[in-house]
Amino acid sequence: MSSQWLAFAGSDRIAKGEPLEVALAAHAQLLTDPTVTILAFDAVSSEPVELDLRGTAEDVSARILAAQQATAAMLKRGRGRPRLGVVSKEITLLPRHWEWLQGQSGGASVTLRKLVELAMKAEPNAANSQASLESAYRFMTAMASNAPGYEEATRALFAKDANKFAKATRKWPRDVRKHARKLAGFALGVVV
Repeated sequence: MSSQWLAFAGSDRIAKGEPLEVALAAHAQLLTDPTVTILAFDAVSSEPVELDLRGTAEDVSARILAAQQATAAMLKRGRGRPRLGVVSKEITLLPRHWEWLQGQSGGASVTLRKLVELAMKAEPNAANSQASLESAYRFMTAMASNAPGYEEATRALFAKDANKFAKATRKWPRDVRKHARKLAGFALGVVV
């Protein structure tokens, strides 16, 4: 998760910024209109953010600050080999892949790190492009799945067709359209 969130009240963007700022703006919006649907997202990944907006603004602030402190403490502890910044995760390979890796000097971990570094240098933008595409799709699904042209926009996004994407999203609510196009921009090779 990034340190930037954004929130929508219906199809209108009401806030973007630090989590506390966004949560308080969403809380204020609910006080103004208790029937409005508020959706919040991580501004980079478009992962949904669950906001507990019950109580007063002070209650909301206390929950956000407590969650941030818990996250900071967890990140500080970390896992793996802290001095190197190594994180242990699981991967699944075929037996022949494991055999080949074990035969390499330095073992499986060193060889995998070298292969990943080579791939990152060969295609430096591939991961960012894929992340941009996934973020745009996640946001579109949450905010525009009932909008006209949604299916066409999704097909255009995955086909990386910027012109068709722009055409398919033109009738979407302004804030939703603008943010979807911004998220999709890198994957589509368009600066928005």
